Amino acid sequence: MTLAKRAILHRPMNDPSPSVLTRLLALRRTVVMGVLNVTPDSFSDGGRFMAADSALDHAGRLIKEGADIVDIGAESSRPYEGATPVSADEELARLAPIFRKVCDLRTPVSIDTMKAKVAAWAIEAGAAMVNDVWGLQRDPDFARVVAEHRVPVIVMHNRDAADPAIDIMADMEAFFRRSLDIADRAGIPRDRIMLDPGIGFGKTPEQSITAIAQLGRLKSFGLPLLVGASRKRFISSVVPSQPDQRLAGSLAAHLLAVENGAAMVRVHDVAETVQALRIADAIRRAR
Repeated sequence: MTLAKRAILHRPMNDPSPSVLTRLLALRRTVVMGVLNVTPDSFSDGGRFMAADSALDHAGRLIKEGADIVDIGAESSRPYEGATPVSADEELARLAPIFRKVCDLRTPVSIDTMKAKVAAWAIEAGAAMVNDVWGLQRDPDFARVVAEHRVPVIVMHNRDAADPAIDIMADMEAFFRRSLDIADRAGIPRDRIMLDPGIGFGKTPEQSITAIAQLGRLKSFGLPLLVGASRKRFISSVVPSQPDQRLAGSLAAHLLAVENGAAMVRVHDVAETVQALRIADAIRRAR
C-alpha cells in the first residue's frame, strides 16, 4: 500500500468525509483485513504476538504484504473450543502497549472486541472501525458507543452453541434483523454497517460451509459482506488438518466467498490471499 493511499484511508474520527468502510469499498476490489491477535489462547496463533515487539513486527508485515486494514483482538473468541473470558481491564492491558503504535503505521485499524468499554478506548486511540462478534446483541452499550463515535461496525452472526437441526441461513437472517433494529434505534447509519456470517461461530462445520455457499442470501440486506474463513475448523472436516496447515482451504473458501458476494475477507495469511485474489481478478477481466 502506498503512503498516499494510507493517508486517504486513515483519517481522524471527526473528519466529515466518508467513513473508512466507504473508502475501503471504493477501492473496487476485495478488501483484505489482516488478523493480529494479542492473546495467549487464539486457536490459530495463540501467544505468538503477546510481546509488544512481536505484535508490532507482525502488524508491519501484514501491511507490507497488502492488508488494507488490520483487525486487532485481545480476547480470544475461539468459536469451538471454549475460550477463557477476560475482563475489560485485562483486554485493555494487552492492547495498551501496541494499539496506538499500530495505528501510527497509517493503515486503518479495527478493534475486535465484544465490550463497549474496550471499543470506546480503542476508537479514542485511533481505531477506524469496530468488529463485534456478537452483532451488537451482547453488550447493551455497544451500539451507543458506535453511534456516538460515528465509526463503522462489523456485525457478526453468533450463537451460544451450534444446533445442527436448524436452518442456519434463516437463523442468520433473523439475527441480522435484530442487530439492524438495534443499530437503527441507536442511530447507526446503514452505510456504516457490514455483515459477517460468522464462519465457525455457533455453527457446525457443515453449517459454516452452507453459510459460504449460500452467502448470496444475505445480499437482501443491501449491506457489504465480510467473510472470515481463515484456518477455520470446517476446513479440517473436509480435509483433516491443523490450523497452520489450512492455507489452501482458506484460499478456496475466500475465493468462493468473493464469488458469492463478499466484499472483504479477514485472513491470517495476507500475502497468499492477496495473490490469489489478484489472479482471480485478472482471470475475470480476461473473460
